[in-house]
Amino acid sequence: MTQINQLKVYCDAAKNIVFFGGAGVSTESGIPDFRSQDGLYNTVYEYPPEVMLSRSFFKKHTSEFYRFYRDKMVHTSAKPNRAHAALAEMERVGKLKAVITQNVDGLHQATGSKNVIELHGSMHRNFCMKCHAPYLLEAVLQAEDVPLCECGGIIKPDIVLYEEDLDQTVMDVAIKYISNADMLIIGGTSLVVYPAAWLVEYFNGDKLVVINKGETHIDERACLVIQESIGEVLNSVIGE
Repeated sequence: MTQINQLKVYCDAAKNIVFFGGAGVSTESGIPDFRSQDGLYNTVYEYPPEVMLSRSFFKKHTSEFYRFYRDKMVHTSAKPNRAHAALAEMERVGKLKAVITQNVDGLHQATGSKNVIELHGSMHRNFCMKCHAPYLLEAVLQAEDVPLCECGGIIKPDIVLYEEDLDQTVMDVAIKYISNADMLIIGGTSLVVYPAAWLVEYFNGDKLVVINKGETHIDERACLVIQESIGEVLNSVIGE
């Protein structure tokens, strides 16, 4: 039996599937990931990307943060790919109960997924740090330098930067879904970003599947590991 056929068997038998994904889900949409050979962390800037995406850098070098953010983190032309579409279809037919994502691009929702838990926030939500007024992404993109609210406060993307804590309420929801799942599909993530990677430890089922082009530290625990295109794999599962 091929790996794809085995995955189909698992999905057909499962009643409560949860998907946990990362940057690799969106690479087929043209959005670079972080740690692959061509990823964001392997490009050259005056500062390392992980520094530029930190809370302290945001506070000390706000203008430089936004220049980098608009140039490398926002991809308005990116469209959902086959992985996003397959997950939305799995949810529509009642198999998939939740998508838990580390991505901030909003492509899952753009495809039609309804129950999306965004661990690291969303670039499509922005707020004034002074009066908390909400803003759309356009407010950040159209600003020539640091985006400012009418009250004079800085408009910040609603994303979790390095050195910032994840929203505990969001984490609790993710933990609930994972702990109740009978099948957990991990896709497009190297599982090296914590505390998000700890969520896997809450899975109590016996069908742990990893779909990722690189190795992860939980491969040995998985009942199935597929190192192929996540879009191709998931698309095959739904039979399209």
